[in-house]
Amino acid sequence: KDFDPCSILLNNDLSAGIPPILENLHEQYLLPGLHAGWHVRRKSNHFAAYDEVAKRFAKVVDIDPWMINPYFASCSNVNFHERKGEEELQTAVEQVLKKTAKKYREYGIKEKPYVVVKADAGTYGMGVMVVNDPAQLKGLNRKDRNKMSIVKEGLEVSDVLIQEGVYTFEKVNEAVAEPVVYMIDRYVIGGFYRVHTDRGPDENLNAPGMHFVPLAFEQYSMPDLGAKPGSAPPNRFYLYGVVARLALLASSLELERSDPNAEVA
Repeated sequence: KDFDPCSILLNNDLSAGIPPILENLHEQYLLPGLHAGWHVRRKSNHFAAYDEVAKRFAKVVDIDPWMINPYFASCSNVNFHERKGEEELQTAVEQVLKKTAKKYREYGIKEKPYVVVKADAGTYGMGVMVVNDPAQLKGLNRKDRNKMSIVKEGLEVSDVLIQEGVYTFEKVNEAVAEPVVYMIDRYVIGGFYRVHTDRGPDENLNAPGMHFVPLAFEQYSMPDLGAKPGSAPPNRFYLYGVVARLALLASSLELERSDPNAEVA
């Protein structure tokens, strides 16, 4: 009562849309903006922005962009229940698998390429499936079709993202684990491992049964600038931070470009 905040920190992904209380705000700053919610945001837009950032960064440090930037594609007007857009989706999956297989051969990677097909909007680990062969999409049973058709808050899926699968080789107590990095502004402040004892290195860990373990960045998370090239041990914590900062920069570009109230220069 009688509290008039200058800023509002939003802890809601807006999958269900914009609550009336947040509409038509005046002289109050909302963080993040409403256009960052899943009612309008699309993962493919973020991946496109990250693709741009990663390629520019890779050129500066002279590395193959693929090392930090997995392949992806998107497919629209898909209806899993009615099997509409099925052929287009299979074609997109096949293209990503072929490009990934070529990179695997180039770098001598023996694992089998796979992709993750997921709803282009929404979160919570819903609307996600792993595909090793485009033919898998033809034989989806009713359960799989239902799983891919609806995501959080009952939103129907019509646009999907096809993302190159990246094997998860990190482990915590022999269980597969993937790192999640926390940032404030442009600074990496820590993170956690998402761990799942019943999932493999090529499966979605954001599922019932997962648990979390603090990701304690090692004391020397910065690279040893005095070491001879190739002599220092791998520093994955520093790499996590670099990729996190690139992703954050991509997010800022994504939201800047999709801001309906952006100032025109």
